[in-house]
Amino acid sequence: MMNNLEELITQMDFEYFGTGKHKMDASSFLQAENTLFLDVRAKEEQETIKIPLMHHCSVLEIPTNEVPARINEIPKDKLIGVFCSAGVRAVIIFTYLKSMGFQNVKVIPGGYPPLFDAIMPGKLYKKIY
Repeated sequence: MMNNLEELITQMDFEYFGTGKHKMDASSFLQAENTLFLDVRAKEEQETIKIPLMHHCSVLEIPTNEVPARINEIPKDKLIGVFCSAGVRAVIIFTYLKSMGFQNVKVIPGGYPPLFDAIMPGKLYKKIY
């Protein structure tokens, strides 16, 4: 009998990754409604570069290694965008959350450059006004 993680991995075939079902670009995520930006960078990274996104969505900072102990802080009724600086930790936590029954989870790929591009003044102005 397979566990949730094994079942999830067996569904991650060529079509799954080829169609990008697991990710959502930063710009699209920040325009979506009812979202939570899950920042899984290390505490030291979060202290160095804060990403509050107050005009876009809620932000929850939980370092990768703390996610299992703090999983109850992550709402299941929002679109969860998992972010880290290089993408590896985001994919790990994306897979973990999916295996724990979270249905609406996406990886926000590309690290800082596409995220910072998505919040440039012109795009921020359009979001606010």
